[in-house]
Amino acid sequence: MREAEVKGRRVLVRADLNVPLEGGRVADDTRIRAALPTLELLRDRGADSITVCSHLGRPKGPDPAYSLKPVEERLRELFGGELSVLENTRFNQGETANDPAFARELADDHDLFVEDAFGSVHRAHASTVGVAQLLPAYAGLLLERELTELGRLLGDVNRPFVLVSGGAKVEDKLGVLRHLGGRADSVFVGGKMAEELREGDQLPFPVELPSDVVAAESMDSTETRVVPYDAVPPGWHGFDIGPETRARFAERIGQARTLFWNGPMGVFEQPQFAAGTRAVAESVAECDGYTVVGGADSIRALRELGLIERVDWASTGGGAALEFLEGKELPGVAVIPED
Repeated sequence: MREAEVKGRRVLVRADLNVPLEGGRVADDTRIRAALPTLELLRDRGADSITVCSHLGRPKGPDPAYSLKPVEERLRELFGGELSVLENTRFNQGETANDPAFARELADDHDLFVEDAFGSVHRAHASTVGVAQLLPAYAGLLLERELTELGRLLGDVNRPFVLVSGGAKVEDKLGVLRHLGGRADSVFVGGKMAEELREGDQLPFPVELPSDVVAAESMDSTETRVVPYDAVPPGWHGFDIGPETRARFAERIGQARTLFWNGPMGVFEQPQFAAGTRAVAESVAECDGYTVVGGADSIRALRELGLIERVDWASTGGGAALEFLEGKELPGVAVIPED
């Protein structure tokens, strides 16, 4: 978008304003703040008008619980300038179907399109692909930065190159592990992912799994025990990595020159199972190498610990980041002309 002539022109921006709401208010404005540099550049370069569109949640049609009105209010507070915010694009069923009629409705009365919603470019929707086929299309500053920072993990890297993965959505992350793991010097896995990898040979390279866990009968239980990974009592479950595993992971993370972390080490929302994720977050923050963190839970942990500013890049992308690191083509990026 730095190359676009925007003065006096009407600009449609696809931003990622898919933020959590609580009690009708924005609970976390990180993604809203991430959209500001692009909007501010358009304003400063004299755009005649700026219109922002985004989805919020996964409604099947118009639903007041998913209205962008609270998000618009917060965006206006932070932006401090004139702009328009369209209602949730997913209120229209043509959005996810990439319906040409809905894309035309979005494009009408605009002169150019700026794609800045990295978190949505892995979806071929009307607001990410359809509009870009109707208007001159440009990449926004956040989209450019995401591709640059994540792209560093796909090229020549400083070594040791360390991957740390966890969380419950195993199927979402196996692709990244397969694509990057063979190039990594060490791969550490915790959380539910570790259980599934222990049960089957799903990767063509070795991974380091927990040797001990914090176990309990349920996530709500206050009675916990640290036990070897293969000695969890019947009826109990491992909800966090144990102290020996924490120390082993942290030591190797500290030696990394390039690192990617995605996913918590356990049920970190519960205080009794938060130590593993906290240990990883602290060691990533202290690492002197190039550090990239992806995934809402990992970023939430860093933010709650006051460590978010101590990593080199905290991706807003979620699924888009994982697909990019798998080597997949992102439809919302592919549709933007290279020159």
